[in-house]
Amino acid sequence: MTQLINIYCDESCHLQNDDCNVMLLGAVTCPDPEKRQIFDDIRQIKLEHGFHRDFEIKWTKISDKKIDFYIDLIKYFLSNEKLGFRALIVPDKSQVQNEIFNQDWDSFYYKMYYQMLKGILNPRNTYNIFVDIKDTNGAIKRQKLQEVLNNLKNDAQFNKQMPINFIQAVRSHEVELIQLADLLIGAVCYVNRGLETSNAKLKIIELLKEETGYPLTATTFLNESKFNIFKIRLQNCGG
Repeated sequence: MTQLINIYCDESCHLQNDDCNVMLLGAVTCPDPEKRQIFDDIRQIKLEHGFHRDFEIKWTKISDKKIDFYIDLIKYFLSNEKLGFRALIVPDKSQVQNEIFNQDWDSFYYKMYYQMLKGILNPRNTYNIFVDIKDTNGAIKRQKLQEVLNNLKNDAQFNKQMPINFIQAVRSHEVELIQLADLLIGAVCYVNRGLETSNAKLKIIELLKEETGYPLTATTFLNESKFNIFKIRLQNCGG
């Protein structure tokens, strides 16, 4: 049966020169009919921990004082069978060789976005894609991403049928599932950077490792739908 699936995208360390070699693109998915209940559930978790319902969930906000709140969010994600997550890891941006592939950084970035989303899309479903508004070039970036995704029409598995309804920019502080994507991407990025500066963040990472059974630093099984990670080999795409 065809489903309408929402994909909520975010990214970390995606700029070419941001003093971080690891790059992460990722997304949280849920069936469109379930989104309202999920939003309400997350807002209720905020209220239970003494936060305003509009408090913005962010990886950078994790602290010892907020750790119980963030643990409950992770447990909610893990226990809700309607929610899924996929991340694409570029392990070392310094190894990207754009000149060899006759591309610039933006082209590489959208190529990675294509690979991240392609692992989510199923030709039997249709999709709405939501991306975070991050800068004044948001409209241009959405248009370019749409062009890249149109290439899926040339992919044999999609039989020339575009399963994407639209790509819409949203404000992350208004959309809980963009915030959840930020949290999960932050965890994967942190462990892949080898950071250990926050005990609270390490607790989140250990919980994810224990519950998913994955180290968060390597590609998971291809059919993993709950917590899917793709650590890309750069040799075939600009590295």
